[in-house]
Amino acid sequence: MKKAKHTNNNSLRRATRLWSPLFLGPVVIAFCIGFVWPFLQGIWLSLCQFKTIGDAKFIGFGNYARAFQDASFRHAFWYTALFAIVSLVIINVLAFAVAYVLTQGIKGSNLFRTVFFMPNLIGGIVLGYIWSMIFDGILSRWSTSILMDSKFGFWGLIILMCWQQIGYMMIIYIAGLQNVPGEMLEAARIDGATRWQTLFKVTIPNVMPSITICMFLSLTNGFKLFDQNLALTAGQPFTIMPDGTTVKQTEMLALNIFNTFNTPSATSQGTAQAKAVIFFVLVAGLGLAQLAYTRKREVQQ
Repeated sequence: MKKAKHTNNNSLRRATRLWSPLFLGPVVIAFCIGFVWPFLQGIWLSLCQFKTIGDAKFIGFGNYARAFQDASFRHAFWYTALFAIVSLVIINVLAFAVAYVLTQGIKGSNLFRTVFFMPNLIGGIVLGYIWSMIFDGILSRWSTSILMDSKFGFWGLIILMCWQQIGYMMIIYIAGLQNVPGEMLEAARIDGATRWQTLFKVTIPNVMPSITICMFLSLTNGFKLFDQNLALTAGQPFTIMPDGTTVKQTEMLALNIFNTFNTPSATSQGTAQAKAVIFFVLVAGLGLAQLAYTRKREVQQ
């Protein structure tokens, strides 16, 4: 019996070695064509001056120097960082709160889950135009517009982002809450733990995998926000600096890169590509750091 089992295991391993390239090969090829090659080409173009890929001329790190000297890019960086932090906190706190309430056995919980999730199905451009009309209708009482005050633009983007993302994060938190071991909760009740003590000492530590995922998604989504920013404020209002540079007060990094690329200048495409590489390194670095930090706090069940 043991010999037959050993023979079967050897046959399975040989079959795996034989057939795995057939199934993994197309995936690896698609990944290289769709990501690795464009990424490497993007790094090369960030070191060139070009209008099209065919006329790229190597100029070294000049594009990166222009990117860091660009006042609008620096403003967009800090504005995006602030937006990402604020939206991360609000989205995750509210999504967890909603998920916690909907897992307490209240009537109509499935209906509420559907209602909260539905905004995530609407495209960002459409959401931006819908909320721009809503905000302008509200602000018309004060004879102003969301495009005229950067504070309105910032909080308008926060509200839009929260309205779209909370329902999606809620689903992830619900899955995590439903996987909390019932015996742990029962033991906490028997030991006399209050609801708040049970929440912070038992529930949240066991939901850390869901918190890791939701924080990663909300952080990266906050930095990558583009279509909602374009549709809601398009970066307005703007300020003209003493050197003639135009700084859009509600312009985020992705929109700044887009606007730079479409500027009629001989160096705009290369500068935009350098900004895109910086943007990628920033988002990837922050995302990986956040994953490493929160995964250390996950409870092994």
